[in-house]
Amino acid sequence: MLNLFEKLSKEEWNVIFLGNSVLDYLVALGALILFLLVFKIFQLVILNRLKKLAKTTKTDADDILIEAVQSLKPPFYYFLSIYFVLPFLEVKESVLGIIKNILIVLIVYQIIRAVLVLVDYIFKKISDKKEDAGTKLAFSYLSVFAKIVVWSFGLLLVLSNLGIDITSLVAGLGIGGIAFAFAMKNILEDLFSSFAIFFDKPFLPGDFIQVGDQRGVVKKIGIKTTRIQASQGEEIVFSNQELTSSQIHNFKKLRERRINFSFGIVYETPLEKVEKVSEIVKNIIVETEGIRFDRVHFNSFDDSALGFEVVYFVESDDYNKYMDIQQKINLQILEIFQKEGIEMAYPTRVVYQK
Repeated sequence: MLNLFEKLSKEEWNVIFLGNSVLDYLVALGALILFLLVFKIFQLVILNRLKKLAKTTKTDADDILIEAVQSLKPPFYYFLSIYFVLPFLEVKESVLGIIKNILIVLIVYQIIRAVLVLVDYIFKKISDKKEDAGTKLAFSYLSVFAKIVVWSFGLLLVLSNLGIDITSLVAGLGIGGIAFAFAMKNILEDLFSSFAIFFDKPFLPGDFIQVGDQRGVVKKIGIKTTRIQASQGEEIVFSNQELTSSQIHNFKKLRERRINFSFGIVYETPLEKVEKVSEIVKNIIVETEGIRFDRVHFNSFDDSALGFEVVYFVESDDYNKYMDIQQKINLQILEIFQKEGIEMAYPTRVVYQK
């Protein structure tokens, strides 16, 4: 190789090809190889440092930096090195412009790749802290939306740097976006309502809820609809927008149940027995396990009865347990009233004739 260089005369070194001598091309080639080596060594050094740092830290943030550095691929190094070599050569403005444009596209692409790595990390970190599948699904949709936004900004940045006027394009996208929003109004309302349900969590899959006169167990929360298994067995499908604008009773949130019931005894009941009724009912409730007594009062003179009102709390959210307790209380009231000769009232009418 050295002998070949020695044989080349001064005139041969200065042979011009496409505006540059052979010597210029050799110098540029040497610079290109040097830049490629420097970039490669730079990447390897940073990776090694980050990997050593990752072993000493408990956080996984350094893993994201490693992944971002690894996203830099050889084509990016090649074009960056070629761009740095251009000052060593006489290059036409048209060729220089093409190389600059390609480099801009590659730089924006690498920035987008790094930002997407960060987006994936952030949403995965948040999603991993959530337990319910609905919230995880919501964050996956948000992640996709965030990536679309990043790519859109990247595209506009590339077009702007390529000398394309994006003002009219952005204005057109704005008008088109408004038209699209009006056309998809109902779907978008359900979509944003689904996000409200996912994040506000008025109910979760498995909760027993009531919406209007419909009640059942939540089976699935989707992007547009929520499906509920009704008490009778059929499936009820609600739009998410309907749910977020309605009053929802969530019985899963019920920690204790306040029970208020009334009964009446006949007007012919002697006063001393009327006075005993409250004490009888209070003793029955106090002696029943799983409930907390609140009050019992003789509260009204109804058309056909002396009215009593009873209030107690069932210390459970189980509806079947509440019904068992209420049945037990009713049976004990009937039993004791029969023994005491206290007659339960029913609708009657007394007619007096002169």
